[in-house]
Amino acid sequence: MKPTILITNDDGFESEGLHALKSALDPLAEVIVVAPSDEKSACGHSLTLTRPLHFVQTAHNFYKLEDGTPSDCVFLALNKLFKERKPDLVVSGINIGSNMGEDITYSGTVAAAMEAVLQGIPAVAVSQVYAEAGKSIETFGYTLAQKMTAKLVEAIFTRTFPLPPRKLLNVNIPPLDESACKGFKVTRAGNRLYAHNAEVHYNPRGKEYYWIGLPELGWMDTPGHTTDFEAINDGYVSVTPIQLDMTAHDEIASLQRWIRTSLT
Repeated sequence: MKPTILITNDDGFESEGLHALKSALDPLAEVIVVAPSDEKSACGHSLTLTRPLHFVQTAHNFYKLEDGTPSDCVFLALNKLFKERKPDLVVSGINIGSNMGEDITYSGTVAAAMEAVLQGIPAVAVSQVYAEAGKSIETFGYTLAQKMTAKLVEAIFTRTFPLPPRKLLNVNIPPLDESACKGFKVTRAGNRLYAHNAEVHYNPRGKEYYWIGLPELGWMDTPGHTTDFEAINDGYVSVTPIQLDMTAHDEIASLQRWIRTSLT
């Protein structure tokens, strides 16, 4: 039986990256798309609890979820479209822009993959890093992302998903021509350098409002580790294993000592 893949993203059902992903995976599986009706970038792992949501079918095996988040798309698709048999894989993307370091906590694209593994389904999040204010996507398109994602998915189907339950693969594609990419590299999530990039403006009636901008792609040095940032900078596809257990396990013993000495 042909495997089934559910795909979604956080850039909306009309996103070029989403359609490029579908095109890349169509030869490998039956692909079903459920994506937000509008862009939901940086919505994180949010579910919509305060209003009803509606599926709208736009083509065969292609649905948009009116005002839904990527997590809504996965959650409700499993309820509506996969009642008898779960998809074999969820792939979220191809996101327009990187999802590296702590940015994964903001990302709706990665959150959709999180929702999938919570539901017991292997998942991959794919993001196309861009440079020069997006001009790299105009130059190179999604060809490299399509090729490398298809290669990764084919390996998952012919072998096995390489991670245990409740863990996902976060993939970032460098902004390069296909011939310049050096291959895959397993990485850890790096540490972003953040700035407060918010512009203040005034509407025609003089009321103040703010527009949150995108910070520059900067990161901290991490000697002895290969991070997603470093891999992308060196021309590799970054593949980072992500776990949903956010416990700081290395700090449990020291916190226990602090509790004993400070609060007892």
